[in-house]
Amino acid sequence: MEKIYGRTKFICEDQVSGFCPGCMHSTIGKLIGEVCEELDIIERTFLITGVGCCGLHMEYVVCDNVTAPHGRACAVGTGLKRVNPNSVYISYQGDGDLASIGLAETMHAANRGENFTVIFVNNGIYGMTGGQMAPTTLVGMKATTAPKGRDPKEHGYPMHMCEILSQLTAPYYLERTSCNTPANVMKTKKAIKKAIQNQLDGKGFSMVEIVTSCPTNWGMDALSALDFLEEKMLAEYPLGVYRDRSKEEV
Repeated sequence: MEKIYGRTKFICEDQVSGFCPGCMHSTIGKLIGEVCEELDIIERTFLITGVGCCGLHMEYVVCDNVTAPHGRACAVGTGLKRVNPNSVYISYQGDGDLASIGLAETMHAANRGENFTVIFVNNGIYGMTGGQMAPTTLVGMKATTAPKGRDPKEHGYPMHMCEILSQLTAPYYLERTSCNTPANVMKTKKAIKKAIQNQLDGKGFSMVEIVTSCPTNWGMDALSALDFLEEKMLAEYPLGVYRDRSKEEV
C-alpha cells in the first residue's frame, strides 16, 4: 500500500509531539518540514523560534535552531542572515512574541526587507505562558489578564499584522492562512513554500500568518475550538494574500 502520510526527514524520529490536543503547531511544523524536504534545504535550514509553545519545536526538528530572547526572533534572524546569507532562516513566532514583545523587531525587519521567512502563528492568546491577553485577542474574548473579556476602551483593539505590514514598502510577500480544514492546510503549505522560495531567490521579507486554535487557553475542547476559529477568529482575521510583489513583476 502506498504511504500517504508519515514523518518528514525534518522531524526527529524519536520524538513524540508534546503539543496539546487540537493545537495546530504540530501540523505547521510538519508542513515546514515537508517544504524543506521538497526544496532539499534541510541541511542549510536554521529555525529561529520564539519563546512559548513555538520554542517546543527545538525538541522536534533535526535542523540547526535557536530560541531567541522573547520577541527578538526577527532581530536574531537579521544578524544570522547577514553573517551567513547562504543559509535559510525561518523565524517561527506566536502572536505575543511577534506582535507585542517583538513588535519593533518585526516592523523594522519588514521595513528593511530582510531576506528571511517569518511564520507567524496567531491563536489570539499567550499559550505556554499562562493564557494572557495578546495583541490579537478578540474583543470580548476572555484571558487571564482580561477576565471580563477584552475591552477596547481599556485594552485597545486586536492588531492585524498582515494589514499593518502591508503599509510598508519593503515586504515582498504577506499571506494569512489557516489549518482548520484539509483545504486550508494545503493552502498553508503552498504559502510556506512560496515564502521560503522567495528567500532562496533573494526577494526579501516574507511572512505567512497562520490563524490557529488554542483549546487549552480558550477553555474549549478541540472541536469547539475549531468552531470558534471559523466563526470568530476568521471573521476578525480574513484569509488571503495581502502583498505579493511577484505579481507586480510580471
